[in-house]
Amino acid sequence: MINRLKYYNLIFITVLAASVPSIKVNAMYGHEKMTQQINQLINNEPALKGAIAGISIRSASDGKIIYGHQGDIRLRPASNMKLLTAAAALTILGEDHTFTTEIHTDGLVKKKTLHGNLYLKGKGDPTLLQSDFDKMAEDIQKRGIKKIKGNLVGDDSWYDNVRYSLDLPWSDETTHYGAQISALTASPTRDFDSGSVKVLVQPGTKKGDKPIVKITPKTNYLKINNHAVTVPEDGKKDITIEREHARNIITIEGTIPTKAKTEKEWIGVWEPTRYAVSLLNQSLTEHGIQVTGKLKTGLVPDTARILTTHQSMPLSELLVPFMKLSNNVHAEILIKEMGRVVKGEGSWEKGLSVLKNEITKYGVNPNTLVLRDGSGVSHVDLIPANQLTQLLFAVQKEKWFPSYLHSLPVAGESEKMVGGTLRNRMKDPLVRGKVYAKTGTISTVSSISGYVKTKSGQTLIFSILLNNLMDDSKGKKVEDLLITILANQ
Repeated sequence: MINRLKYYNLIFITVLAASVPSIKVNAMYGHEKMTQQINQLINNEPALKGAIAGISIRSASDGKIIYGHQGDIRLRPASNMKLLTAAAALTILGEDHTFTTEIHTDGLVKKKTLHGNLYLKGKGDPTLLQSDFDKMAEDIQKRGIKKIKGNLVGDDSWYDNVRYSLDLPWSDETTHYGAQISALTASPTRDFDSGSVKVLVQPGTKKGDKPIVKITPKTNYLKINNHAVTVPEDGKKDITIEREHARNIITIEGTIPTKAKTEKEWIGVWEPTRYAVSLLNQSLTEHGIQVTGKLKTGLVPDTARILTTHQSMPLSELLVPFMKLSNNVHAEILIKEMGRVVKGEGSWEKGLSVLKNEITKYGVNPNTLVLRDGSGVSHVDLIPANQLTQLLFAVQKEKWFPSYLHSLPVAGESEKMVGGTLRNRMKDPLVRGKVYAKTGTISTVSSISGYVKTKSGQTLIFSILLNNLMDDSKGKKVEDLLITILANQ
């Protein structure tokens, strides 16, 4: 990769030294050389043999396409789909939009006992943490309630009950990025991987010990079957952490050496609504409040009254973990939220209809797209590269654009919530900190679209969609080379 960069840099420097001192001519000549460099790369790169590359490059100042290669061909965008979802959400919901979680009751309090049910109603908040349930329990405790003589009921009816998008691969069912979508869910950490738990496996102190397993948040909603074994320091590390289909049973198998690093995995839970209810029940117990009834799912009755509410962070802040870390669940929740707000139904069908309508405002032609979800996890989603650069050009005029731009991963910036999925890429000073772009990866697909500040001080908009790759990691190296060529202009 370094040798290739030196080669393309040498071409650029040679051309620059020979060019005449006219700004207009230099700009035109630079684009011609850029075209030559990009064509040579995509025609000779082994990783692209048998693959399809859709490339679109525009001027950020006037939107004119200055380079295109199959830019009108519909290709799988992977998580570049989130660029459309975020733009539509900012337009429809607004930067200040928050998600509310409510606790209702249909009973009365007598002698520190609530005679009736307690209802936990979710309205889509993907950021609920154990600490938020603790705060709700504290609010109930302050009302003098020590016992709830009734059931604890979770209400997720704000959205429909379809848990998975149309084309989610069955193999993603147990993963955090394939977690079920519910209007009532919870996250393990401030990365906000909604509907999942974080599992840590540490070696025991000596050979033959069972590894130490820690789960975040601490919960008995899932059962852990630990069949793994600690082996000597020079032994093989071979740990698997898997959840059974349709069950909240996590099985850990394999070997881990005595001084090995902690093995980490994020696992999507089965039925996130009940998961959230169980976390609230746990918080109530820890605050000295006993629930005598069952943990259930159901609807808040019209006669119930609100005891307390919790508000999420605003959408402008949620965009950071959503886009920087490419959170699929956030994308699908935003799709359903747009459907609920505009058409009164929190479903993929209604939400995608709203999205398609909104993006036309940015010059995107919906008739060129195939949209099946909000995250890009589907292998049926199809978007031409030229449509993505058109979107990225048009949104620059929106008042919410600073939040949109801020949410994009930044090349080579090591801080997780700055660099995001680009924190370990393009660390060369030529591009580090100068590329704001959304990455995408699904099997056989790699993509990246965004903005790059060039050596000459202009900003270019780009979209690179690579499909039918044998190795998507090699596709990312090609992307980095292409963007480096752009940065050199």
